[in-house]
Amino acid sequence: MHGITKGYRGLSLIMVVNSDRIFTIGTMIAGLVAGAYLGTSLLGH
Repeated sequence: MHGITKGYRGLSLIMVVNSDRIFTIGTMIAGLVAGAYLGTSLLGH
């Protein structure tokens, strides 16, 4: 039983780290897309 709870804690830690990384990558992509959209709408011909 102790091994199961220890494994669950490790798995939840991995999920927290991965969700933070996914959020960071998503924020960077959203910023790049917003910058490209504004750049094309302001400077587009």
